[in-house]
Amino acid sequence: MVEPVGNHYIVARPVYSENSFDEEHEKLHRYHKNFWDNLKLYFRCSRQKAKRIALRFFPIVSWLPAYRFREWILSDIISGINTGLVSVLQGLAFALLVNVPPGYGLYAAFFPVLVYFIFGTSRHISVGPFPVLSLMVGGVVVRLVPDSTVNDTSTNTSIIDQERVMVAASVTFLAGIIQLLLGIIQFGFIVIYLSHSLISGFTTAAAIHVLVSQLKFMLQLSVPGYNVPFGIIYTLESVFSQIKDTNIADLLTSLLVLLIVFVVKELNDRYKAKLPAPIPIELIVTVLAALISHFLEFEKRFNVAVVGKLEEGFQAPVAPDIGILQKCIGDSISIAIVAFAVAFSVAKVYSIKHDYPIDGNQELIAFGLGNIVGGAFKGFASSTALSRSGVQESTGGKTQIAGIISAFIVLIVILAIGFLLEPLQKSVLAALALGNLKGMLMQFKEVGVLWRKDKYDCVIWVVTFLAAVFLGLDIGLATAVAFELLTVVIRSQFPSCTILANVGRSNIYRNRKDYTDIYEPEGVKIFRCSSPIFFANIEFFKEKLITAVGFNPLRILRKRNKALRKIRKMLKKGELQVTPKGFICMANQTHESDEELDNNRIEELDQPTSMTDLPIRIDWSSDLPPGITVPHVNIHSIVLDFSAVSFLDFSAMRVLQKVIFIAETDKGFLEKLERCEFFDEEIKPSMFFLSIHDAVLHILLKKDTAPKLKLTEKGTSKDYIINTSNGLRSRENTVSLLFPAVPLQPHRNH
Repeated sequence: MVEPVGNHYIVARPVYSENSFDEEHEKLHRYHKNFWDNLKLYFRCSRQKAKRIALRFFPIVSWLPAYRFREWILSDIISGINTGLVSVLQGLAFALLVNVPPGYGLYAAFFPVLVYFIFGTSRHISVGPFPVLSLMVGGVVVRLVPDSTVNDTSTNTSIIDQERVMVAASVTFLAGIIQLLLGIIQFGFIVIYLSHSLISGFTTAAAIHVLVSQLKFMLQLSVPGYNVPFGIIYTLESVFSQIKDTNIADLLTSLLVLLIVFVVKELNDRYKAKLPAPIPIELIVTVLAALISHFLEFEKRFNVAVVGKLEEGFQAPVAPDIGILQKCIGDSISIAIVAFAVAFSVAKVYSIKHDYPIDGNQELIAFGLGNIVGGAFKGFASSTALSRSGVQESTGGKTQIAGIISAFIVLIVILAIGFLLEPLQKSVLAALALGNLKGMLMQFKEVGVLWRKDKYDCVIWVVTFLAAVFLGLDIGLATAVAFELLTVVIRSQFPSCTILANVGRSNIYRNRKDYTDIYEPEGVKIFRCSSPIFFANIEFFKEKLITAVGFNPLRILRKRNKALRKIRKMLKKGELQVTPKGFICMANQTHESDEELDNNRIEELDQPTSMTDLPIRIDWSSDLPPGITVPHVNIHSIVLDFSAVSFLDFSAMRVLQKVIFIAETDKGFLEKLERCEFFDEEIKPSMFFLSIHDAVLHILLKKDTAPKLKLTEKGTSKDYIINTSNGLRSRENTVSLLFPAVPLQPHRNH
C-alpha cells in the first residue's frame, strides 16, 4: 500500500524474497522464442508479409503517392537546381582525388541518385561523391596503377587513365555488392561500432589526406601516389623536393579561389537566417574561372593544367575485372562500411530534425545498388557529402524529388554543355575540393571538448586521427575500430566498485563517501559493482570485494578448518575437555606446523566448516583453546548491489562459485544460474530478494531474533541471502545480493 503525504510517500508491505513475492502475486509465464523459432518466423510466407517486404524494399511506393504536389514541388525544384550545380562541381573536383579524368565524377554524381530515389529512405541527403571515399578509392587506384608507369605520350596517358577508371569502377562495384549483402542479411547495426569520436577523428584525418593530395594540382607538380603506411610523409617529401618547379599561375589561381570560397561560405553561415538561399559561390567561381582561362588562353600562356575534353553522353556499362576484385577485397569492405556510416549519420540527423523514420538495412541496400550501377557505368564510390546535403535541405528540399532534379542538372552537363568546362583549370577544382573541407577540419575543436567530457572518447579521437593519417585510411580505420573495442574491454575490466550506505534512514542507498547523514547497520557491508562480471574482470572484482570487507574469506576458512583439525586431535588425545563454560586444556601447549596438519589434504581446508562430530559448537568470536588462533571477523552480512551487472559469463560464474556465493540480477539470470547448476542445498533461489532494503531489513529482523549470531556453519548456513531486481534507490532497477561473512568461503566441490 502506498500513501502519499505531501511530497513524501509511505509504503507498507512485507519483506519479500523473490519466491515469496511470486507466491503472493500471480506471474504470467511467457514463452521466449529461441533461435529456431525466429528463423521459422523470418522465412514464413504470407500475403501481409509480402506486402510489408515490398513496401520496405521500395520505399518510394509509400512516400510518392502521399507527395504534396502544390506545397512541395516549387521548393524541391529550387533545391534540386542548387544541389545539382554543386553536384556537378564536386563530381569534377572529387574525381581528382580518385586519380581519374574529371568527367567520370559526373557519372558518380548521376547514377546513384537515380537508384537512391527508388530505394532510399532519407528525404534530405544528397547522394553522390564524398571526398573521404574518393580518396580511399584513389588509394587503391594508385596502388594498382602507379604513376611510375605513366609516360609523357598522350597515348600511354590515355591507356593509364582507362586502367585507373576500370580499377575505380571495379572497387566501387565490389563495395556495392558488400553493402547489398549486408543489407539483405540485416546487418545495418554494424554502424554502432563506429562511434561519433571515431568517425570524427577518421574524417578529420581524411581531410588532411585530401589537403595533401591536392597540393600537386595546386602547384602542378608530378607527385607519385603512395598508398602505403606513412605515405603522407613520402608525399610531402616529394612535394617539397619539387617545390621550385611550382606553376605560379596555378598556385595564385588556387589560392585566390580558396580565399573567395572560404569568405563567402563564412558569410553564408553567418547570414543563413537572412539569405533566401546560400550564395552559390562554387558555381560563380567556376564560371568566371572557365571564362577567364578560355579568353586569356591560360593553357598556352602559362602552361596550366586544364580539365580538357569531356566525353559527351554515357559509355556502355562494363563488367568488373575479376583480377582487380581479388586484389581489393579489404579496401572494398572499408569503403562500404565508411560510406554507409557517413551517409547513415547524416541521414539520422535530418530524420530526427524532420521527424520521420529511416531504415539502416534499407539504406545499405540503396547505397549498395547505387554503387553497383555506378560502378557498372564507370563511376566511383558514392555516399553523401555534408555540404551538398546541407544545400539540399537548407534550400527547401522536401523529398528526393529534389534529388531527381539535381540528377537532371548533371545529365544536362553530361549530354550538352560539358564542353564549356574544358578550359577550367584543375587547380580551381582542387581549391573547390579544399573549400568543402572546412567542416571536417573544424572538428579539431572537438578534442578539447571530449577531453573535458570523456577522456576515453578523446583518446579514441586522437588515436583514430593519428592512425588514419600515418597508416593510411584503410589500415587506420581497422586500427581505430580495434582500439575502440579495446577501450570498452578496459573500461569493463576495471569497473567502479563502491561501498554503499543508507542515507537519511530511508530506503535509499548511496556511496558512503558522498554523504554525511548515513547509516550502516553494524556488521553489514553493502558493496556495489557497476560492470558486467566476466573472465577478464573477475579477479579485479574479487580483490575489490576482499578490500571492502577487510579480510580474505579463503584465508579465514582455511584458518578455521585448521583450528578444527587441532581441536579434534586434542579431543581424541584427551588433551582437551569440554565443560559448560568452554574448553579446558589438560596438557601443555604444543605447536605443530601447518604442513603436518595439512598431511597432504590441502583440498579439505577449502571445504565448508563442519562441527557435527564435535560435542560443542565453536563460537569463533570467543576465546579458543591455547595455541589456536583464528582471525576475528566483525562482519556478519554482505549486500552485493549488482544493478549495473548486465551479464555474468560461465567462466566468471565458476570462479565466483568457488570463492563466494553469488547470483545474477533478474529472472533471466536466475534461469541461467539454474541451467549452470549454480544452486545447491546452501545457495537457493529463495535467497533472492526484491531490493537492497528488503535484504537489509531481513538481516535486521534475523539479528533481532538471534542477537548472538554465531559464525558457524550450522548457525549461518541458513543466512545466505541473495537479493536482485528493483531496489528503492534514486536510480532504477537496483539489484543487490546479500551474504553473511561465513559464506565468503570456497564452495564445496560437486
